[in-house]
Amino acid sequence: MTPEELALAIRSALVAAVEAGELTVVVPDEVRVERPRSREHGDWATNVALQLAKGAGMPPREVASRLAARLGAVSGVKAVDVAGPGFLNITLDAASAGELARTIVEAGPAYGRGDAEAGKRVNVEFVSANPTGPIHLGGTRWAAVGDSLARILEASGAEVTREYYFNDHGAQIDRFARSLLATAKGQPAPEDGYAGAYISDIATTVMEQEPGILDLPDDQAQERFRALGVELMFGEIRSSLHDFGVDFDVYFHENSLHESGAVDRAIARLTELGVMYEKDGARWLRTTDYGDDKDRVVIKSDGKPAYISGDLAYYLDKRERGFDRVFIMLGADHHGYVSRMMAMCAAFGDTPHENLEILIGQMVNLVKDGQPVRMSKRAGTVVVLEDLVEAVGVDAARYALTRSSTDSTIDIDLDLLAKHSNENPVFYVQYAHARTCRVARLAAEDGVRREDGFEPALLTHETESALLAILGDFPRVVAQAAQLREPHRVARYLEDLAARLHKWYDECRVRPRAEEEVTDLHRTRLWLSDASRQVLAGGLGLLGVSAPEQI
Repeated sequence: MTPEELALAIRSALVAAVEAGELTVVVPDEVRVERPRSREHGDWATNVALQLAKGAGMPPREVASRLAARLGAVSGVKAVDVAGPGFLNITLDAASAGELARTIVEAGPAYGRGDAEAGKRVNVEFVSANPTGPIHLGGTRWAAVGDSLARILEASGAEVTREYYFNDHGAQIDRFARSLLATAKGQPAPEDGYAGAYISDIATTVMEQEPGILDLPDDQAQERFRALGVELMFGEIRSSLHDFGVDFDVYFHENSLHESGAVDRAIARLTELGVMYEKDGARWLRTTDYGDDKDRVVIKSDGKPAYISGDLAYYLDKRERGFDRVFIMLGADHHGYVSRMMAMCAAFGDTPHENLEILIGQMVNLVKDGQPVRMSKRAGTVVVLEDLVEAVGVDAARYALTRSSTDSTIDIDLDLLAKHSNENPVFYVQYAHARTCRVARLAAEDGVRREDGFEPALLTHETESALLAILGDFPRVVAQAAQLREPHRVARYLEDLAARLHKWYDECRVRPRAEEEVTDLHRTRLWLSDASRQVLAGGLGLLGVSAPEQI
């Protein structure tokens, strides 16, 4: 019996109790079950009696007792206990609990997927590094987290578009172009410019593509360095992200907002809504009406658009493209940006934190030999994506960046991630998957085949009960990770699953001993091992991490 099947059984018991006149309540559409903190309290628990007690006009324990009597008669339920103020602790019989192994294997990659986000069109914008240099560690964290979140939302039924905002409009691009031109001339970079080996590499490539570029007047040469340099830099960014397992559906150019008239359309819409006004020759958005600390200038007194004008146009463009929810992932230095963005959302008549969600990611620090790593051979001043991948590989980098809440600053120990030991979390989880693959190979050599038998009632060892319980929790973890926008929940779940699998492996044999005959117990345990393999592979896939068959 899966948690979903148990939840339906509890709801059916509620319906039956209402129809019999034992309870007078409105039956909820869904009933939640969770694993108790202690295995001694059963396989699953629900607090539905506490939720319904007020409406029923009776103490929670009385509601729970009436439900317990009905649940105890459900096939597959071994025992139902009323605990504390009115919790229901439910223990399944071995056959019912063990049946989950077959359910998982037969479901294959579909196990763990749900429909909580079905029917929603979601735009997830992440990374969006300026095309003026390689992706730094903050952007690398968002590459891993953003792509994982998109995968998790898709697993929950959402239609997801991954989008990269190509910031090719503004002063930083001018500084980039001046830096390339200065380097090409053998001059030092401008004081506010960019430096590093990558600037020299790009400048050299531009000169190879246009041999006479330095013969042009400086303003023309700078414009050519701008156009070609940005294209080359962004080509490198896209290539680095692809190698990191991250590809985008849409690359949106900021410059197009200004060239297409999108900014004017956004201002016109806000004017119609009555939230724009003029003051001191400038045009303002009345964001203080929606929680911002001050109103924002949209068009400056000289007629030029302020920075927020692009934000207004870009948000409206996404909504007009049909996205119900817009996610934007920003770095730790953008906390002050949230209130004005939410005010912008409300000014358009949308619901902040629903139509628009902003996730803030904290800093990432690298440590090697106990010391911080602060310099990049390529970028010169900051550590970048390629540095991390070169040190530990894509899998370890992605896993390390997604296994912690984005609210927290993380220190990544490069020495730890290079170890093939249980101390290294990604190795620990990948080794668990590889172990199940090895079990399957050796079992086949010994003639242990799943199709020859499955007796779930034989899975009675305490480590088997614990392993089945956590396997049953996978769909809930995925749904919660999607709901809370927290991919790290999947990583931590996988580590718990790996721990239970390793313990089970140490206690229970799938293969027969030397002269021992193959029995249904061996075959049934192979089902359990293969179910674990499926969940481990599925969970790693949600994080964009491979599930190796050997390690």
